[in-house]
Amino acid sequence: MNSTTIPLAARPGRAAAAVCVAAVAALAVAMGIGRFAFTPLFPLMVRDGLIDSHAGAMLAAANYLGYLAGALASSRMRVKPTLLLALGLLGTVLITAAVGWTASLFWWAALRFLAGVMSAWVLVATSAWGLGWLAALGRPDLAGIQFSGVGIGIAAAGLFCLLLGSTLPSPQMWIGLAALGALAIVPPLVLSRSLPMPVPAPAPASASASPAPAAGLPSAAPQATFGLVVCYTLFGFGYILPATYLPALARQLVDDPGVFGLAWPVFGAAAALSTIIVSWRLAAANRLAVWATAHVLMAIGVLLPAVWTSLASVTLAALLVGGTFMVITMTGMQEARARAEGQATRVLGRMTAGFALGQLAGPLASAGIARFTANEAQALHLALALSALGLLASAIHLYRYRKGKP
Repeated sequence: MNSTTIPLAARPGRAAAAVCVAAVAALAVAMGIGRFAFTPLFPLMVRDGLIDSHAGAMLAAANYLGYLAGALASSRMRVKPTLLLALGLLGTVLITAAVGWTASLFWWAALRFLAGVMSAWVLVATSAWGLGWLAALGRPDLAGIQFSGVGIGIAAAGLFCLLLGSTLPSPQMWIGLAALGALAIVPPLVLSRSLPMPVPAPAPASASASPAPAAGLPSAAPQATFGLVVCYTLFGFGYILPATYLPALARQLVDDPGVFGLAWPVFGAAAALSTIIVSWRLAAANRLAVWATAHVLMAIGVLLPAVWTSLASVTLAALLVGGTFMVITMTGMQEARARAEGQATRVLGRMTAGFALGQLAGPLASAGIARFTANEAQALHLALALSALGLLASAIHLYRYRKGKP
């Protein structure tokens, strides 16, 4: 531990606040800008005649593949989380700026692939570093603030596009977001150097039961995380279809560009608030129970558009999916890190890879079902039902796992 670490780490309150600030900024840049900014920028790029819907789908797929590749790489790389964090943040800013400097579809696909790699690295590294410090400082209840960074980044990118999209061409929007990201990564880069990874404390021998989120779990063999990885994979499979198709369903029901412009900032705000509220109000709840309940709520949101097509159902589905996806991310990462037995980066990398694999499988499953159905709408409804079934099955497993019956 270097000389700048000792004074800060000696003050648990200041250290916990510093970790939260760094984690929020890191996730806002890597996820809100590097990974999700393409959603509000896509219609602007179409407006400018740069891409069409088919090219947009290809760029989205490239990002999904990059996310999977980055997650798999992070689970095998023997580097410190703080170094992985720095590489991911710097890479995110440079890649985001580069998108605005080219008009080549090939290079856009390559850059979106690399953006997926960087965002996976930052999520894994921030989870390992941030959750590690919050646990060491006795403040795991602040994990909700840490993971609110994703929603804050989504909301910020959405507002940026809403306010400036009518006056700036999309290439300049990409460069502007990169400039904002460059400012935002200063706190995590500085603070992660001042607070390197803490030495994990040994688990008490008496702590054998599944504890509350605020208490944390004793370390178990990494093999004990296999079921968690499967559930997290089903989360990715269940999340991606409504996240992809709900905006399209909304466009069919309401032809108002202002509604779509506000949708992404509202989605981000809901995601940010959900993690904070869960950490605040459910601090004494069992983490696996919270995770399982979030899967059930998301399953309802996924299934709603398949059984009831209206603006009300689409709005409710968006709230249910948007309000649970970061809660699942937070609780899943907390649970996996607690069971990682000193291998947090590797285990969290596997979790992230599982999610990436699930989100890749979602559109493929929908396309496969479409080959055996009368129309695309019927195929989407069946795929949504399959997604909901996977979420419900994983919820049952998590409930049983909580009771010691994996």
